[in-house]
Amino acid sequence: MHFLLRRLAGMPLPLLYAFSAVLSFVAFDLLRWRREQIDHDLALSFPERSVAERQAIRRDTCRRFTDLFFEMIWGARADAADLCRRVVFENPEVITEAAARDQSVVLLAAHYCNWEWLLLSGGVTFGFPIDAVYQPQRLAGLDRFLRETRSRFGGSPIPQGDFVFELMNRSGQLRGYALIADQTPRPEDRKYWTRMLNRDTAFFVGAEKIARFLESPVLFVAMRRLRRGYYSVRFVTLAAPPFDDPAGLPIMESFARRLEAAVREAPADWLWLQKRWKYPRPADE
Repeated sequence: MHFLLRRLAGMPLPLLYAFSAVLSFVAFDLLRWRREQIDHDLALSFPERSVAERQAIRRDTCRRFTDLFFEMIWGARADAADLCRRVVFENPEVITEAAARDQSVVLLAAHYCNWEWLLLSGGVTFGFPIDAVYQPQRLAGLDRFLRETRSRFGGSPIPQGDFVFELMNRSGQLRGYALIADQTPRPEDRKYWTRMLNRDTAFFVGAEKIARFLESPVLFVAMRRLRRGYYSVRFVTLAAPPFDDPAGLPIMESFARRLEAAVREAPADWLWLQKRWKYPRPADE
């Protein structure tokens, strides 16, 4: 698989988009992969929208998912100039000013738009290491390809199980710590519950702990699709040290509100294929 992905990465992006259209048709129109789950989640999240509107969201999110897959492949060999042309940071000074103060930042992103290009373009733009927490893939070839791709331009992918150790090791260094913060915790994990998209939704609490340990500002990464293959990014401060304001919202509550607003604005750009609501909220949480 690694060899095939590397070969695909050398192809022009328009050709990869043609492959994306074929894959989307096979996976989602012929095989109807996860269609029932997506329709169920959309119906509960957007009861005010018509069936036709929700079906249009589902079609768009499925097509954008296969686009994302091939954009990720293309990113393995894309040069820095191409990435900077396709991912534009609206307020990079939020990061550069923190770096000038020798202050690391915690970046909270989501499975929204293109989080793979976000890591690559951030490494090109800001010029200091960005540690990205990731879940290792079962397929060894795919996992190797993803690690190689994400390591370009100073990126440092860290397996989820090793992150605490690596955080302690690097705590005195200037770095960005990037987390995809909309993943579903396991039932046994500590979690933060809130309402999002009309449903009880669980979030990891690790981002809050990391920010307090590092005494670093926490930024929401607001990514927006401009058109196919082009994105803009804006950083929004969720919290900053000192973290002792009793009237302030918990960091994950602020993240959930920002994420919900983004999903409501452009629902097809969120990864509805993920099983976001795997279990109900226990009565005692």
